[in-house]
Amino acid sequence: MYLGIDLGTSELKAVLIDGGGEIVASSHMALTVQRPYPQWAEQSPDSWWEATNAVAATLRQKAPKEWAAIKAIGLSGQMHGAVLLDQKNNVLRDCILWNDTRSANECNWLMENYPQFLTIGANLVMPGFTAPKLLWVERHEPEIFSQIGKVLLPKDYLRWKMTREFVSEMSDAAGTLWLDVAKRDWSDELLAATNLTREQMPSLVEGSEKSSVLSADLASHWGLSADVIVAGGGGDNAASAVGVGAINEGDALISLGTSGVIFVVNNQLQAAPHKGVHAFAHALPNRWHQMSVMLSAANCLRWLCQLLSTTENQLMDEVGQLSEEQKKQSPVFLPYLSGERTPHNDPFATGSFFALKNETTRGQLGFAVIEGVTFALADGMQVLKETGTQVSCCSLTGGGARSPIWAQLIADVIDIPIVTHPASSSGALGAARLAWLADGGIEELVCRKPDVLSTFLPCKDNQVWLKQRLDVFRLLYQQQKQARALMP
Repeated sequence: MYLGIDLGTSELKAVLIDGGGEIVASSHMALTVQRPYPQWAEQSPDSWWEATNAVAATLRQKAPKEWAAIKAIGLSGQMHGAVLLDQKNNVLRDCILWNDTRSANECNWLMENYPQFLTIGANLVMPGFTAPKLLWVERHEPEIFSQIGKVLLPKDYLRWKMTREFVSEMSDAAGTLWLDVAKRDWSDELLAATNLTREQMPSLVEGSEKSSVLSADLASHWGLSADVIVAGGGGDNAASAVGVGAINEGDALISLGTSGVIFVVNNQLQAAPHKGVHAFAHALPNRWHQMSVMLSAANCLRWLCQLLSTTENQLMDEVGQLSEEQKKQSPVFLPYLSGERTPHNDPFATGSFFALKNETTRGQLGFAVIEGVTFALADGMQVLKETGTQVSCCSLTGGGARSPIWAQLIADVIDIPIVTHPASSSGALGAARLAWLADGGIEELVCRKPDVLSTFLPCKDNQVWLKQRLDVFRLLYQQQKQARALMP
């Protein structure tokens, strides 16, 4: 048996798979984000550990025999977060999350003074990444910066709690901007740009390798063997890719979680930083991947449902009842509730509805939101194509993958087939698969593509009017950018 734990932004999920790769049990627990100031997003690492223990207890109760047979654990998690520990391994402050954009000025400074981030780090310096967060801490919280003993990514904090070892892996480490992505090792030069050293970083392994074993105390507490392996694991998107078998050149997935991601596997590093495309190491050896990333995806739908005091299922039912003409008359939505990464790299972008009317219904607002998120994905796919990357089909994962309406819309707008799979917890499934590999599993068997639940083919009739609305969407962003310059 293999356990996969996925530390997301809105929830912590875990799945238990057997030696044939089938999910035998799953559990999850909700998490909340603190936003004490505009552009800030933080979480308490203690809340992650509490959720981990709660989910472990639930799985142990659900499947006691299978739980006791666990041989390895894999970890997946939200990327880029900065967990700061002092010399005694105490948490110094709440974790600054991936969708926190307070470090825009630090990004500009790093780009002006250290262009090596574009070459060694293979990525544009953006506020979501870890390196500018640490420069912000040094400038604004020097008393905390001076005490830093270790900087950990979110899932690697869980690893430390589980093993008492400081270890990360290549896919997550690439998102810090301190990794030499081609060499798959920390860059002393990039660390020095933020006044940090290699000694303050965890050691590195590949995602499919053993990082450590459970501590004896935790193994006893959880009712597991003391020799349970903890695999390197992966950043959430790389682990999701492993979960849907996206491990070979050209394999691709779209993730509709809190954020929205298009992920494409490469056999070599293909950097295109000036287009806002992310180029990271994959969670498997000798592979890399490109990503376009938008900061608010399914989160936009959740936000709208909270405002309307309704559920996502109910609102999507209303969207499904709209006629084609009602969809054409819906507002156009910009989904930039937390700023944006690809392709705009604009931490100050904001969300908005255009063309609201007295007649606008809740269902039309819901359609506008999922359409706006889809249009932003189309912007990301466009810049990926501009780098020479070709995608012929995409797996759809994340919470948004549960909606056939949304899946069909993505197929229509991006103009490629979209497939969904039975297992929705692909990050946790990918983590469990990485655990299996660390225990000696064969990659071709472990990372096979899951069954296809549904296939959505582009509908030519829809593409004409959707293209017109996409043109409006792109114009609105440019106009908004100009309008922001006039605001006090």
